[in-house]
Amino acid sequence: MIGRRCLGGRRKKQNKRRLHKRQRRGKINSEDGFHHYNNRKFETAVEDEKCGGGSGGDDDDDHRFVVERDGSLTKDEEEKTASVSGSEESRTSARVEAERVWQLFCHKEFSSVKENSLPLPRHLATTTMAKDSADWNAVDDLDFEILNFHSSPSNADDDMDFEIVNFHSSPSSPSPVVTNDEPLRLPIPMSGLGVPNEQLFVTQRSLPELARGPPYFYYENVVLAPWETISRHLYDVAPEFVDSSFICAAARERGYVHNLPISNRYLIQPPPKHTIQEVLPLTKNWWPTWDTRTKLNCIFTVNASSQLTNRIRSALEASRGEPPEEIKRYVIEQCEKWNLIWVGQNKAVPLEVNEIETLMGFPIYHTRGGGGISRAERLKSLSNSFQVDTLAYHLSVLKPLFPDGINVLSLFTGIGGGEMALHRLQIPMKTVVSVEFSQVNKYILRDFWERTNQKGVLIEFEDVQDLTKDIIVELMKQFGGFDIVIGGSPCNNLAGGNRVTPNCLEGEQSLMFYEYCRVLNVVRQTAKEMRRS
Repeated sequence: MIGRRCLGGRRKKQNKRRLHKRQRRGKINSEDGFHHYNNRKFETAVEDEKCGGGSGGDDDDDHRFVVERDGSLTKDEEEKTASVSGSEESRTSARVEAERVWQLFCHKEFSSVKENSLPLPRHLATTTMAKDSADWNAVDDLDFEILNFHSSPSNADDDMDFEIVNFHSSPSSPSPVVTNDEPLRLPIPMSGLGVPNEQLFVTQRSLPELARGPPYFYYENVVLAPWETISRHLYDVAPEFVDSSFICAAARERGYVHNLPISNRYLIQPPPKHTIQEVLPLTKNWWPTWDTRTKLNCIFTVNASSQLTNRIRSALEASRGEPPEEIKRYVIEQCEKWNLIWVGQNKAVPLEVNEIETLMGFPIYHTRGGGGISRAERLKSLSNSFQVDTLAYHLSVLKPLFPDGINVLSLFTGIGGGEMALHRLQIPMKTVVSVEFSQVNKYILRDFWERTNQKGVLIEFEDVQDLTKDIIVELMKQFGGFDIVIGGSPCNNLAGGNRVTPNCLEGEQSLMFYEYCRVLNVVRQTAKEMRRS
């Protein structure tokens, strides 16, 4: 994967990191934090005289100076800057190559592509899909990795040299996202085999012979997962990539491997609301005209700090009217990153748990689980759940196939996204065998089962490895088999922001994918034997 990095050396990167973190933690006041529009002085780091030099230590006093807001430098400072500049010829060559790389990412290259699958640039996947990650400390680190990746090559700092590097092979720049050598391919747009209100629809597909017919299976994971490996282990069924923003008011880019029919899909009723202000109508009175967002980003487990929201409010109030463009850009960037909404004059705040429940397709207070569950636990459970409206759209084809009810094997159940989708589709659940390790999630599922007066049988297992072949066969004989195996193995080792244990399907949590495959193979093989007998 091709990317760009600054050749300015380790020290400059560390100093920018310190300045950025100080701003985020509130150690620099709001006026200094918005130095793009205040006529103030600010400190900036200068490279050592040798390009890429510097020990990376903490003593940086000899290499810092003050720059006026107009960008003018003293004579000594100009000499220092000139000493670290590369030759004009090499800089020009690098920029020509950077321009070529940039064209690969331009919208023009993708705009005409709807049915074909294209490789997603790995570092762009990092910055885009990191919104799906619960580890936003890692996302902050990613911000620094792409600090010098500009919106276009012409916007690059004239005093910086750039080099085209291979992030995947460079020992100094390991890929923070995927260690699997298989290419990540995503369709543009991410509308799967068809979504409501889109012209592109696929009504028929040819499944591999081993994957045809019931019992059905449905597997979900993040788009950064190694889908060629996943597909190969799930009977070579091609994944369907869908962004939930086509169906509801929040983005959630996921891949799905399933053998369900794809014709005659429909939305649950009442249909999900498509925009932020439709879902949260009270925000309309306070929403500024320059914030043009209509969709929220993927839900994650961490909220913006009160220091950030206070800085945003102080900056807007200091503007005394229409804020400058620099402030608008900063505020919108933070609002997009943290899913902030407007609840008062110049007041942007994080989403409440009940608002997230609505966005994810659950009823309000679904994650209370009868009480005693903390806000942090509720947020974590929601961020790891299915988007119910999207799931129900895919599962809607089951209603005419099972009018008398359905038997479900639910692996890695979570808070019951699959069960909620079937319930809202009014498909009776005769039997649900749930496998879920988290006690919090089990409380939530039981509370849902009781509150919705389910008439079927709920059987719970804590560990998927307890679901041995003998137990699966016994359960299938007792209840007449399973009609669908639904689930999504943990994505902790696959999410874009995970730079600690990015082990793909070999990670401690994501390794559970192979347990899904094991159980599914037993279910389908047993079903064949039961049909023969």
